Amino acid sequence: MAQTKILLDESEIPTHWYNVVADMPNPPAAVLGPDGKPITPDALAAIFPMSLIGQEVSAERWIEIPEQVREIYQMWRPSPMFRAHRLEQALGTPAKIYYKYEGVSPAGSHKPNSAIAQAYYNKEAGIKRLVTETGAGQWGSSLALAGQMFGMQVRVYMVKVSYEQKPFRRSMMQTWGAEVFASPTNMTNAGRGVLEKDPNNPGSLGIAISEAVEEAASRADTNYALGSVLNHVILHQTVIGLEAKKQFEKVGDYPDMIFAPCGGGSNFGGAAFPFLADKAAGKNVRLVAVEPSSCPTLTRGHYAYDFGDSVGMTPLLKMYTLGHDFMPPSIHAGGLRYHGDNALVSQLYNEGIIEAVAVPQVATFEAGVQFARAEGIIPAPESCHAIRACIDEALQCKASGEAKTLFFNLSGHGHFDMASYDKYFAGELEDYAYPEEAIRQALDHLPKVG
Repeated sequence: MAQTKILLDESEIPTHWYNVVADMPNPPAAVLGPDGKPITPDALAAIFPMSLIGQEVSAERWIEIPEQVREIYQMWRPSPMFRAHRLEQALGTPAKIYYKYEGVSPAGSHKPNSAIAQAYYNKEAGIKRLVTETGAGQWGSSLALAGQMFGMQVRVYMVKVSYEQKPFRRSMMQTWGAEVFASPTNMTNAGRGVLEKDPNNPGSLGIAISEAVEEAASRADTNYALGSVLNHVILHQTVIGLEAKKQFEKVGDYPDMIFAPCGGGSNFGGAAFPFLADKAAGKNVRLVAVEPSSCPTLTRGHYAYDFGDSVGMTPLLKMYTLGHDFMPPSIHAGGLRYHGDNALVSQLYNEGIIEAVAVPQVATFEAGVQFARAEGIIPAPESCHAIRACIDEALQCKASGEAKTLFFNLSGHGHFDMASYDKYFAGELEDYAYPEEAIRQALDHLPKVG
């Protein structure tokens, strides 16, 4: 029998995170303050501990994972890698398909890889409370879990449309002791300002970030924790790709193409960046970020300086953006509804080192169902994006007869997303291509820099 599960021992959990900055052809673009000048690390100290700020700006290739973090990682890491034999047969493709399954974590996704690390460093800095935003609830539940592990209070601003679509994620957060509020709220100036303009605003990650950052900046005992977009979050997620490289070694294989969902970038960066080190050394591997066509940041956005939040409270990051006041459609992949992308992902895409594709909503659910019927695991809507792109490539291999090795990150299970699957089965899901005019209007409001 051919091997299906490729497993590592707990002793093989990575001891260091990988920092892609060390292997980038050009140094990262500077982060700017409101005055258009590069900010100093002190400017971030109101909401982040210095240890994480250090990781944010580091150019070191390897950053040691604290022992206490590795001990908690042992609850679910190393995560299994699977060879998708049944999916290959169902597609009739000569391609080999592998996937890394991050749904084995207690929160059911890849997000605790960074939540545990961020809680650890904040606890070490004497912080008592963490505040954050969440879209689909994957990040909020992961930080709630991390808060519980380190005895910290956690408050979550959850995008209103997801708060209503995914009540059980809310219950998970509360089970792990967190408070959850539907954003926009009346509890912050940012939230009140949004509600004054539109009392029925469905919320966005950008708005929820504004609320969380405002609260963190106003309290000395509270820091902000972010689930994607920033460099230190991607850094923590590289345990995924580092383990995958060891797992490929075990079976004597190596991917020709890697696919991962891309909203803010931590999912994609975590799976793909460790392979970028090989690419930098001359290995021919293609790294593909997969985003929704309704929120097409890399494929249709503009490479420019923009705020990370909707109100304009964060520093300016050079990234692909649809404009910080972009209001994404209420698609069911709540974790991918963000106006921007991580600065490192954006720069690597701009320099042609990584690739990106956008896929429509209905086709992603088709792929998720096809995958579940072959492999048994019901994927989260975010993960379905990577599955769609991987299946499309496998079908191209079928047409061309090429036997490529394909790898994707199955970043979470879809057990709390079954209402979305219900809508798919009922034919109620729509494809939504974001109108060019709306993108152009949002880009008109980009901050003027330099």
